[in-house]
Amino acid sequence: MTLALKNKIIETCNQKIAQKGDQVGVSFYAFFKNKNDSPELLMEVATWWIKTNKLDHFEKAVKIKSLIENN
Repeated sequence: MTLALKNKIIETCNQKIAQKGDQVGVSFYAFFKNKNDSPELLMEVATWWIKTNKLDHFEKAVKIKSLIENN
């Protein structure tokens, strides 16, 4: 995963946490616009989310942020 993508995930998690608190959940779709303009990138994140980490559809933003920061 590229540094730019990692930074985007952390930024999005930080925004969600700031808006809704540390119990807020996110899915891997949260890091993309509502249109599929980058299918390769979407699949990269989906693979990391589903295959690599075996995460549920929704996970706590703090957990995702921690996985990215400590990986």
